[in-house]
Amino acid sequence: MTSPAQQDCIQVDEQAALWCLRLSEGRLDADERGRFDAWIASDEAHVVAFEEAVAVWHGMDDVADMPEMIRYRAEAVEALRRANERRWARSPRWISAGWMKVAAACVAVVLTTMVYLLHDPMASYSTGTGERRVVVLEDGTRVTLDAATQVTVRMDRNSRRLELVSGRAKFDVAHDALRPLSVLARNRLTLATGTSFSVELLAQQMRVVLYEGRVEVMAQAADGTRHSILPAPGKPGLVPGSELIASTSGVATQIAPTDVSRSLSWENGQLTFDAEPLSLAVDRMNRDAREKLVISDPRIASYSVSGVFLGADAEAFVEGVCALHPVQATREPGRIVLSYKAS
Repeated sequence: MTSPAQQDCIQVDEQAALWCLRLSEGRLDADERGRFDAWIASDEAHVVAFEEAVAVWHGMDDVADMPEMIRYRAEAVEALRRANERRWARSPRWISAGWMKVAAACVAVVLTTMVYLLHDPMASYSTGTGERRVVVLEDGTRVTLDAATQVTVRMDRNSRRLELVSGRAKFDVAHDALRPLSVLARNRLTLATGTSFSVELLAQQMRVVLYEGRVEVMAQAADGTRHSILPAPGKPGLVPGSELIASTSGVATQIAPTDVSRSLSWENGQLTFDAEPLSLAVDRMNRDAREKLVISDPRIASYSVSGVFLGADAEAFVEGVCALHPVQATREPGRIVLSYKAS
């Protein structure tokens, strides 16, 4: 005879299996995904059951080794729970353990016989100076690469792992809660399931602009351990229309509103600066400049730069900087050196 506790476990396991099937068919809406936090907090057994169902789905045992992925896959758990909640409440007697075992067995057959085909599991995409391109990955994710940018992509049936090696890229992520997409930029990891955001690497910073949805941003230590660098619950967080600025050499992190249209002007070859330090502006200009700009004196690195410039027009940029600040420009072979100009 099955005890009430055992029956509860059976029901949770079977619901988790049915969740996987429903998720694979893409039936989750935003409202269902938005309620996952409350559900996952109600019982750790729900997380465990779904992790086991995902392992069956992928035919492997260690799919759940990343703690941060639990919250994203849990969003699928909540959707299936809510979808079946009325069924359990309305007809508790006719849903027998035997019937549920048959249903779960049918789902298991579907899960274990499913084969995931990858056309290009590992690839690298890059742009040269002044070049921009758009790449559509095999899962439908759209990646827009800024000039002088390199992105590597590794996809398998369990994960979508990208690395921003240099430059800046915008990611319009195809939704797949079973395979969160991660973007590693130096020692900062951005994790998403289906959203739109950009990641940029600068000399001492990593920046994330969120356009739609939500992301998790984590610091990754040398030993592989990770921790969130987003504000604690209850404090202003990274929301659409805001930008996270994180140091890649320390713990300093800040979040501020951003002008979305201006933040995307680089896609059209325009660079928009709003009281940005000269050092950052030079980093960005150099992605397009044929003659590289070099700051030779640290005294001028923090000078404020504002304005809209064509990325390919380094001359106009240099003229503007020299007109506003005590800066002089010296042309050398292949580069323009910016230095302090004594009065």
